[in-house]
Amino acid sequence: MPIVRVALNVPVDTLFDYQSDDATSHDIGQRACVPFGKKRVTGVILAVCTDTQIPIEKLKSVHSIFREIEPLAASLLELFQFCSQYYHHPLGMVIMNSLPALLRNNKPVRLKNTAPQPLMLSDLAKQISLDSIPARNRVARRLLAEFQAASVLTMQQIKQISPRATQLIPEWLQLGWISAQQTINSASGTLKIPVLTQEQTHAVTAITNEFDRFHTSLLHGVTGSGKTEVYLRIIEHALSLGQQSLVLIPEINLTPQLEAVFRARFPTVPLANLHSGRNDTERLTGWIQAQRGEAKIILGTRLAVFTPLPDLGLIIVDEEHDSSFKQQDGLRYSARDLAIFRARQADIPVVLGSATPSLESYFNALNNRYRHIRLTSRAVQAATLPDIQCIDTRIHKTPDGFTEPMIRALEKCLAEKRQSLVFINRRGYAPVLLCKACAWTARCQRCSSRLVVHLSDKKLSCHHCGHQENFPRACPQCGNQDIAPFGHGTQRIEETLITHFPSARILRIDRDSTRRKNAWQEILHAIHSHQVDILVGTQLLAKGHDFPNLSLVGILNADNSLYSTDFRASERLFAQLMQVAGRAGRANIPGHVLIQTEFPDHPLYHALQRHDYDASAQTLLAERKIAGFPPFVYQALLRAEAHGIKTVLEFLHRAKNLANPPQSIELFDPVPAPMLRLKGMERAHLLIQSHSRKPLQTFLTDWHRKIAALPHRKIRWALDIDPMDF
Repeated sequence: MPIVRVALNVPVDTLFDYQSDDATSHDIGQRACVPFGKKRVTGVILAVCTDTQIPIEKLKSVHSIFREIEPLAASLLELFQFCSQYYHHPLGMVIMNSLPALLRNNKPVRLKNTAPQPLMLSDLAKQISLDSIPARNRVARRLLAEFQAASVLTMQQIKQISPRATQLIPEWLQLGWISAQQTINSASGTLKIPVLTQEQTHAVTAITNEFDRFHTSLLHGVTGSGKTEVYLRIIEHALSLGQQSLVLIPEINLTPQLEAVFRARFPTVPLANLHSGRNDTERLTGWIQAQRGEAKIILGTRLAVFTPLPDLGLIIVDEEHDSSFKQQDGLRYSARDLAIFRARQADIPVVLGSATPSLESYFNALNNRYRHIRLTSRAVQAATLPDIQCIDTRIHKTPDGFTEPMIRALEKCLAEKRQSLVFINRRGYAPVLLCKACAWTARCQRCSSRLVVHLSDKKLSCHHCGHQENFPRACPQCGNQDIAPFGHGTQRIEETLITHFPSARILRIDRDSTRRKNAWQEILHAIHSHQVDILVGTQLLAKGHDFPNLSLVGILNADNSLYSTDFRASERLFAQLMQVAGRAGRANIPGHVLIQTEFPDHPLYHALQRHDYDASAQTLLAERKIAGFPPFVYQALLRAEAHGIKTVLEFLHRAKNLANPPQSIELFDPVPAPMLRLKGMERAHLLIQSHSRKPLQTFLTDWHRKIAALPHRKIRWALDIDPMDF
């Protein structure tokens, strides 16, 4: 009887053997429902064999193998294997958590045919003679005859020919006999395709000339330089070769605008949109369309890097510098780095796009590991980079968050009927609730953080764990009733602007205002149809958006990051400010950026005013080289948490004592995390680093096994490879 080895979603890095009556090698990559303890669970079959180290009488039998969809391809299983080994995470958890939620259930998937409707006969199939199809394939002959007679058929019409006719659709789509025909909007018929600039032409040529092999290109273009148009041209090239394109983006809120651009340019090309904003059925439908090769453009956030793509020809990682590509819990993977591995595996090009590349990518480009493609000017002919000025808040006071020059600039912008954006990267009304008598502040009981004031809800909220409390009437420490919000968040800034400009149409954009489904589409429509005068927003507005009528950007509280102990803080601040400044002046109107700061002479602000990413990056690289930080070293972090910090530190010291590192590996002492308490758990970590990736990985593999053998019932721990946050 065949033995199947199944990967399950359990925190043990091993496969589980089961007996099966009818399993064959074709079932590798299929889902299987199996008994595990007292319950049934679903996993993925990774091997079918005849031998096992478990006594046959103790082997349990598979309940069922689900064969209603195609099995996971060998190349995808290889990607999971690499991911498990590199990030030291159980293989079963890697595989199962990459699948849509409906594929993790203990039941078969019952979906209608996922091919987009209607379907159109290709020119190739129009030339095929019915006699070339064997007479015994009566359904195929009837289906082809109907297609040749009508050219376009809906799935309903295909079902009426024969219930079995729908089973031919995936194969015919793959053969290129039929294609999905979507309704072309009237706007797309008159869509004006822009003429490429000389730099854009060079970028497209450089990438498409070597489309048949792996290479990594860093598309480094200033904001508004037309990186999206370069993406469209190289996707067009992939489509002409019948290939699929995977486009990864960091945030859900970037999908509506990018999806609209893709659908306008390629109205008849099936597109799958994969992100957490889709419901389970929508996500599964898009996933299956991608797996069957029906969807030719796949747009998604970081989890989309695991999508099965049989005809993958191109990967694009937009805003590649964004830390959202790094998962911060569970499997702590970097979607950008896995995209590069997947492109190498498939021998296809991968394009990393950004106006402010990560220092790691920039360093690789300087060392010729990546091809460095520059776009130094804006794509719209009359558009220029915005003028950036600093307002010294030591001279100009900010009684309500705004200096007088900032208010005057907003007044002028309103008078000229142009849009402005006020950027403050802090949502809520105020970051602190303060008692002026005894200096008490409202703190979260579960985290080492203050509760944020949300005045409209009359709530105090923790932005780390979600804990909420009612607004106190008096100070719980001294009874003083004079407790007041301190500092500014988006809600307070919005309130101040309403006071200053009562007739202005003001729109606040943060995580609180975009929770509803389709909220982003409505917001973007309001902005583009000039229903908004002043935008108030957080980093959700900082990247990727194109607002043609936006001429002024005002930046508040930028200095906070300059005090950070995180060695990446300056890199992130520069990227964030350059990205948000790039929202201004993208069309025919000039852009202005005003930054309120106590440090107008800071080198970071000087580089920003000159739009000189290279100067800032080279300064930061020089500092990192001296300090021995990435990209000059490779790092890993052993993270641990428990209900008491003493327990955590004891565990980490025991783990360190187990290590026997070679000379090339440096282990630091365990230290409490900067935010000691999070979600009721106290945290600490231990840093490991090396100048070479390979010996670090070899050491971590052996050390991970030893740590796993330690008693750790009261401890949660994980290895974080290439950590982004400490």
